[in-house]
Amino acid sequence: MGGQAVAVWLVAEPTDMRKSIDGLAQLVVDSLERQPVSGEVFAFSNRGRDKVKLLWYERTGFWLAYKRLERGRFRWPGVGGSIALSELHLLLEGVDLRVPRFKPVRVERVN
Repeated sequence: MGGQAVAVWLVAEPTDMRKSIDGLAQLVVDSLERQPVSGEVFAFSNRGRDKVKLLWYERTGFWLAYKRLERGRFRWPGVGGSIALSELHLLLEGVDLRVPRFKPVRVERVN
């Protein structure tokens, strides 16, 4: 995944975690209308939101990563779409990306 910006695509609907590389790659095409060999990262979660699989292609083949929580659930956004790699890290650490983390500050006057 190198030092360049990488798009991460979340599949919103729950995924059967028995699927392996070929099945997940087909979901990328069917659900996201993306190419699995694009170098982008594709993230899938199960119905219980306690398992995540990541799929990405790097030069000579596919990578498949799997994480299972012993307690709790991932706070998976309700809609699919693209997030930054840094946001994927937060999501995998349990941060709820649906909740705004910062309030905008409006400065009316500076002395």
